[in-house]
Amino acid sequence: MVDEKETSDVKILTTIISALEQLEPEDRKRLIQTVSIFFDPEASLRRSPRSTDPLESRFLAQQTVPRGHTPVVSYSEDLGLTPKEFMLEKEPRTDVERIACLAYYLTHYRDTPHFKTLELSKLNTDAAQPKFANAANASNNAQKMGYLVPASKGRRQLSAGGEKFVQAMPDIELAKKEMLSFRPRRRSRKVESKAKVKSEKSNLSR
Repeated sequence: MVDEKETSDVKILTTIISALEQLEPEDRKRLIQTVSIFFDPEASLRRSPRSTDPLESRFLAQQTVPRGHTPVVSYSEDLGLTPKEFMLEKEPRTDVERIACLAYYLTHYRDTPHFKTLELSKLNTDAAQPKFANAANASNNAQKMGYLVPASKGRRQLSAGGEKFVQAMPDIELAKKEMLSFRPRRRSRKVESKAKVKSEKSNLSR
């Protein structure tokens, strides 16, 4: 007689395999690793000190329940989105907005906070987005407008304002307000003129 537990295990295994077969190989591997961490938290200690998978990193960061209790997982955003799904969700309208979104995806979904224009272009292709007329110009403009800031070795990174901007999308009005809150207020000409006169007087009195 077939053991009931063995029959149950086979059914569960069949269901799991059937579900995993629907995923791409990379997504399948990532999901299996995350599930293994869910049921065996100590497995993370047997891996590299710093996980390069954003989904697993977010999951591990939230495992604060006592041992023996069932952990509860909650995500502030879906880190399982593909580049194409992410861009469809954010709905960027201009090349600069698209650069900001791609930079956000590299930072949070690919664990690549510092990047070059070529990496943005490759991700743009992965996301099935229209090809940039001039990716370098788009990246330069994104930096001029404050979405990106310089990083080491000629790379760039997403600015704090750029991050808030992308998080607020596709609500473009809210996104613009978020971006403006990070831009320094320009001094009025009247204030600048008074400061200049004061500085000149100070120099003359020396």
